[in-house]
Amino acid sequence: MLAETNQPKILILTAGFGEGHNSAALNMQRALKPYASTICADPCDLGAPWVTNQLQIIYRKITTHAPWLWRKIYESTERQDFSKKRLPLMGKPEAKLRELIIEHKPDAIVSTYPLYPYFIERISKQGIPKVPVFTIVTDSIAINAAWRKAPTDFWIVTDQHTKESLATHGIAQNQIIDIGFPVDPHFADLEPIDAENPIDPLQILYFPTPKKPHVRRVSRELLDATGPNSKLTIVLGKHLRKIHSRAKEIEDQYPGRVTIKGWTKKVPELLNSHHLVVGKAGGATVHEAMAAECPMLIHHLVPGQEEGNLTLLRLLNGGDLADNEGMLSQRLNDMLADNATIWRQMKRDLAHNSRPCAAQQAADFILQQINSQ
Repeated sequence: MLAETNQPKILILTAGFGEGHNSAALNMQRALKPYASTICADPCDLGAPWVTNQLQIIYRKITTHAPWLWRKIYESTERQDFSKKRLPLMGKPEAKLRELIIEHKPDAIVSTYPLYPYFIERISKQGIPKVPVFTIVTDSIAINAAWRKAPTDFWIVTDQHTKESLATHGIAQNQIIDIGFPVDPHFADLEPIDAENPIDPLQILYFPTPKKPHVRRVSRELLDATGPNSKLTIVLGKHLRKIHSRAKEIEDQYPGRVTIKGWTKKVPELLNSHHLVVGKAGGATVHEAMAAECPMLIHHLVPGQEEGNLTLLRLLNGGDLADNEGMLSQRLNDMLADNATIWRQMKRDLAHNSRPCAAQQAADFILQQINSQ
């Protein structure tokens, strides 16, 4: 239950389909906590836990092992009208969201998942007062119709390019708030590596996918292409049990050069202490790298929602795609040639576009809107 205080009550909604939604929701809660009574909830998980878990497993398997199939599914949503009918299996999550609104009586709702504003719109027609809805768009530039057509009061977006993209679909400019992806507010407390510093030894941070062969192939390519002094930190996260043995092979093969980490809360510190990050093009990872001014190479791209993140990285000269054998080596060689001229310019460009304070700025905007009611 949201606390009865003089502070505004804010319901923050997330969904576990990709880590971007959860990351954005948690960081918004961190930023709002000193100024508002907040609760963060996942109506999908609360309303239909077994079904949601199965859908998450299917989502991860398709996006990892059959991205071509995910593209077809993703593109099919462009033709959906989410305002007129419930999606299959979403009846219980919508009912749970109705319960949450009735129980907590929020002054505003922050949603990091595109379907919830449609639920809220239908719920409001059942006699439950509608409150301001703020949608945190976790993708960049290539924005799906589910986000674009959402019945929300404001779209909080990652960058100016994404704002312009949404505006071309008829959304009013004053409803599209260009603030940035809400990364952990702790990023604002940390000092990125200086672009002019020496980079020997080169420190590489690697977030692998659960594809077992990729861990060894990518790790070897990173280490072999960067000379005997480079260091590699492999963060396994939730994939710890699945791929630890493969990462351990690399640690044994390259003694003294590899560090393996499981799940960690220290991502802001890791990104700010490494020269380069290699990972998938998820919204959270890309924008965390940008917040730390850490150039990025993408080794796995989910078609559809992640393509815009890669486009943004390229537009800002913050990273590029390196998703097949040999491409990583080529990208690394180019970046590090001539005393790392290209890498240093990427660092400078990222410094101009870094937004480590986005969560706090989004919180300030939301509170300002509530107070002006």
